[in-house]
Amino acid sequence: MARILVTEAVDPAALAAYDAIIDVRSPGEFALDHVPGAINLPVLDDAERAEVGAIYVQESRFKANRIGAAYVAANIARHLRGALADKPLEFRPLIYCWRGGNRSNGMATILSQIGWRTTVLTGGYRTYRRWVSEQLYDADPAWRLVLLDGGTGSGKTQMLGRLARRGLQVLDLEGLAEHRGSLFGGFHGQTQPSQKMFESRLLATLLTLDPARPVVAEAESSKIGDRMVPPTLWRAMEVAPRIELTAEPAARAAYLAATYGDVVPSDLEAAFARLPTYPGQKRLENWRRLVADGAYAELAQALIELHYDPAYRRSAKKETRAGLGSVAMGDLSDAAQEAAAEVVARLAAAGSAA
Repeated sequence: MARILVTEAVDPAALAAYDAIIDVRSPGEFALDHVPGAINLPVLDDAERAEVGAIYVQESRFKANRIGAAYVAANIARHLRGALADKPLEFRPLIYCWRGGNRSNGMATILSQIGWRTTVLTGGYRTYRRWVSEQLYDADPAWRLVLLDGGTGSGKTQMLGRLARRGLQVLDLEGLAEHRGSLFGGFHGQTQPSQKMFESRLLATLLTLDPARPVVAEAESSKIGDRMVPPTLWRAMEVAPRIELTAEPAARAAYLAATYGDVVPSDLEAAFARLPTYPGQKRLENWRRLVADGAYAELAQALIELHYDPAYRRSAKKETRAGLGSVAMGDLSDAAQEAAAEVVARLAAAGSAA
């Protein structure tokens, strides 16, 4: 009888030994979070899982097992004719479910019988999630961060891209969180990843970085939209030196109008309601007229003056991290940003070595 192997190792080096990482949980479970690089070959879909669970609670374990087994067998057969149809004898999959129980072992039993060297992740997804938590909640920070600071609209996200093209290590937290990090920063019609998915993406990115070299990131707050920066990274951010980017308010307003081009009037109205300081009915009516007229740069400048810059100044007064310098970009033209990127790169290298 073919033997099923087991493992508890979920670090990138261990996972790289497998030809495929197969998550056999339902699509809904997979969407909330999964091991990076895993493919979803569910042995029960969301509706089947709910049905079997209800039968287990309301009727009997035996009936739930019988109906569940029929679904599992049919779904595994479908995967063998589909996603797994062209796998050679040397194929080496790692399989996991929620806790390393019936779902993963059901798939593993059949795959091992076929002749594939099949491994099950002991403890399933929960083993992986425990490892992520250890790295992002309990471990000491291992990264030498340098933070890009500056008022909203000063091109910090674009600067990360320019630095990356110069060979610097960068960490785009807003990209990982799928949020632009401000009150108006959500993407229209798009929800953020779950907190667990955000942390999976974050850890996978962090593990690709060389801890001996500086890592440049934006000076975010502890939350990006609705996603929390995990404690280990936040501790590194709290003591990281900063480089401030500055630009003319009108240029920042034009930049915001272009960057937030996907925002629709209903998104803006919802954001107005979340402003920490009520702007007053007269000002709100003026902002609504600007929205109706498509005068988004003028609206952005008003928000910079009323909300963003005052908040930035309050935060700056509390700042205790070392400042490495201030880099002016004037009109935020490509030429100005490129010239600034050269200065930022030098400051980041010098500051991280200090």
